[in-house]
Amino acid sequence: MCGYFYPSASGVVASAVVKQLYVRRMMKLKMIKNERIDRVELMRTFVRIVEAGSLSAAAKQMGTTQATVSRRLQSLETLLGVKLIMRTTHAMKLTDDGERGYQHAKKIIDAWLALEDGLNVTEDEPVGTLRVRAPHAFGQQQLLEPLLQFLSRYPQVAVEWMLNDKTVDFLSDNIDCAIRVGAEVDPATVAVLLAEVPRSMVASPGLLEQYGELSHPEQLSALPWIAVNTFYQHSVSLLHQLRNEPVTLNISPRLSTDSIYVARNAALAGLGVTIVSSWMVAEDIANGRLVALLPEWHAAPLPVHLVYPWARYYPTRLRKFLALMKEVMPQLTGMKGVDQIKKSRPEGRL
Repeated sequence: MCGYFYPSASGVVASAVVKQLYVRRMMKLKMIKNERIDRVELMRTFVRIVEAGSLSAAAKQMGTTQATVSRRLQSLETLLGVKLIMRTTHAMKLTDDGERGYQHAKKIIDAWLALEDGLNVTEDEPVGTLRVRAPHAFGQQQLLEPLLQFLSRYPQVAVEWMLNDKTVDFLSDNIDCAIRVGAEVDPATVAVLLAEVPRSMVASPGLLEQYGELSHPEQLSALPWIAVNTFYQHSVSLLHQLRNEPVTLNISPRLSTDSIYVARNAALAGLGVTIVSSWMVAEDIANGRLVALLPEWHAAPLPVHLVYPWARYYPTRLRKFLALMKEVMPQLTGMKGVDQIKKSRPEGRL
């Protein structure tokens, strides 16, 4: 038997295990190496981690796993030879290198997006996914047709159309733009005025029979109200159309809601007076289901803005969506366009 070696069964098993571990190790190294090649994606992940506030939040926004996000961060740190983020069990903090890296990464990503947009499109054709938030009523009814028009015009674009009346946090919610009705005061965003929504003060004929004919706005305080608490709760402000005479009235809502659908339906049921978008109740008024109260007095129209975070570069899909909204918004039922707004104000100012 001299000169020959016969491995034992346990040796064969051990050898197989070592081989498996080696293969797994090589696959992992290859995966890390491949991720290192896509440096832009690594930087995108790093920026998303910083802006989302945690690895788990970044993973959720990017539609991947926390392990993948963590591995990409490690790959970027290895590639750059610096520590970008200090992590503990409950907190995450950028290092000095991380602060500098974050600023540089944002500039590089913007430049890369501009390059992609320029090379991957024909005749400025937009591509990719646009994430939009819109108010419930507006997004379900008035804006649905323009949205379908946008998708038909640009077949390479997909849209995530999210309906929510709350203030949007663009970074944490991963939203590209939002259509907002009402005042927009966040200085960190770009707000483009698209139009104004006239409003109507209405009640059911049955309610008016109970309380009698109205001739002065002061009488409104004695009536039951349905408040749209996004815009008014315990008082309403009206303006006389001819005299520009303002009046503010205290009201006692029987019902308070953030939905103009609920407000309109409650008014139809005779619960009280409400002020809602004119487009929503125009047909009800025409058919006699609701009555427009004191038509010479009106609540101020609400501005409609397209809002998005400030950036050095905006993708073509966002620019095209903004252009379409500017085009179609004044044409929607009951809307007042920017040109009409200018004419109705002193010296044509917005």
